Amino acid sequence: MLIGISTDTLADQQKFIEKEMLNFALMADPDKTAAKAYGVLSDRGFANRVTYVIDKMGVVRKIYTTVDPTKHPDDVLNYIKTKLAEKK
Repeated sequence: MLIGISTDTLADQQKFIEKEMLNFALMADPDKTAAKAYGVLSDRGFANRVTYVIDKMGVVRKIYTTVDPTKHPDDVLNYIKTKLAEKK
């Protein structure tokens, strides 16, 4: 399952989902609770782009702190297919 979280409002999230034609859940975190909990809130008050790969047991298996939007989806998918498949 893929879930995105942003500090934008729900209305802004909906516009972004429609504009980008996203096919996954995008959650609004305008009070920044999730951003603070995951330690990704920047000094400017925005969430840094970070990806957490969390397995079915809730264990964080990998954290990507550098995200290149052109390569990132393939990198994460490759990790999941190779590394997490080994754990089954």
